[in-house]
Amino acid sequence: MIRNAAVFCASASGTDPVYKAVAEELGHALATRDIGVVYGGANVGLMQAVAQAALAANGRVIGVIPEILVDREVAHTGLTELHITNTMHTRKAMMGERADAFIVLPGGFGTLEELFEVLTWHMLKLHSKPILLLNINGFYDQLVAFLDHCVAEGMLKPKAREILIVADSVQDILLKLDLIPMPQDKFDGKLL
Repeated sequence: MIRNAAVFCASASGTDPVYKAVAEELGHALATRDIGVVYGGANVGLMQAVAQAALAANGRVIGVIPEILVDREVAHTGLTELHITNTMHTRKAMMGERADAFIVLPGGFGTLEELFEVLTWHMLKLHSKPILLLNINGFYDQLVAFLDHCVAEGMLKPKAREILIVADSVQDILLKLDLIPMPQDKFDGKLL
């Protein structure tokens, strides 16, 4: 059983209201299943939507934010736990240590960087935690197609491509999480 899921997502809400609605749905669904949310610690955008929905459903929400973003992204002070780190690297390592799974919502450079870093860590066998991409309204269709193109061009092994689990709805994410055995490994600081 997954105890905590790291959620990577935007500090913006996007142009389509469905992104915020699905972020709220995910936060609520995780909380009602007693799965804690580990996220970037901000009180803006999709990050805020996930956190607020989980908190409203009496869920555990752990924020991890680097000092440089405390003021810029307005750190959320009403969380179960808020950790302020020195660097982005320590932020991601702490999120990885506290999470049993990773769920990726729509986002920009930061979200993509977090996604590819945990995928790389998994490929290098630094962890075996599940990585799920919530492809709201086809937001990530082109990214998924590009990864398949990388396989076709021999730049990515098919086994590595299989690490990323794609889901189209919160219900699909929850079903896939139910089927995944609890990872036994933990990050041990070798990532920094």
